Amino acid sequence: MDLENQNRVKEAVDKYGAENIIVLLGGGEAETAGLAAETVTAGDPTWAGPLAGVSLGLKVYHALEPEFKESVDAGVYDEQIGMMEMVLDVDAITSEIKNIRDEYTQYK
Repeated sequence: MDLENQNRVKEAVDKYGAENIIVLLGGGEAETAGLAAETVTAGDPTWAGPLAGVSLGLKVYHALEPEFKESVDAGVYDEQIGMMEMVLDVDAITSEIKNIRDEYTQYK
């Protein structure tokens, strides 16, 4: 997650409170999505950005996870994301995000 997005997340938390924020990721690789998820839950693991050492514990999901898919209009999901389900490693991505969420998320 780049420094600008880290700053946006931090500003949203300051304005609305961490318990009111859900981060939705869309990265195409499990490792990349996992790093972003870790950044908004446990803090920036690279120690390079505004969230370095800042454990926000935010709720985080990936757009390919069933929890998200089931919460949006099926037609819109299929049109915007459906194709990606066929070309990405959905199991690896969803497993990575779930593991990080289970370990670090403070808000259920």
